[in-house]
Amino acid sequence: MQPRLPPAAIAIGIVGLVPFVALSIAALATPDPVAAQRYLLGLVGYGGVVLAFLGGVHWGFVLHPVLPEGLTADARRDATRLGLGVLPSLIGWAALLTPAFGIPEIGLAILIVGYVATVVTEAQYRRRDMIPPGYMALRWGLSVVVIAVLVTVLVLRLIGAKIIL
Repeated sequence: MQPRLPPAAIAIGIVGLVPFVALSIAALATPDPVAAQRYLLGLVGYGGVVLAFLGGVHWGFVLHPVLPEGLTADARRDATRLGLGVLPSLIGWAALLTPAFGIPEIGLAILIVGYVATVVTEAQYRRRDMIPPGYMALRWGLSVVVIAVLVTVLVLRLIGAKIIL
């Protein structure tokens, strides 16, 4: 039997949503367009950093595997997984570059694609018993919130809407 996720992992994961929500509200509710743009840049930056972290999790799974009975390490599969573990960092980096070109909304779109691709890939790993129990419930829950926040900000920014607090 594989170990369950530590309660601290769940708590820290949930607390990690606070900057997503706070920066999103600030980017949409701040009347000053310069300040709102800064909050949006903060959101893209935080989203890129967290996405990079998610790829690193898979390096941890490969370097310290917790395999169920009957499943053995596979060097080729592990090499692929290490390679795929780098992709979220590259996607996050691409999102971070977009404000330099004056289009942070594209950064939001890139992050959305990155978060969806990462959680879908993780779900495939879970079906192969390559991820500990409980991890996917946490990842789906956190990913749904993050993706919903990013989509909301992107859509509202594209239509020019603001939140009035």
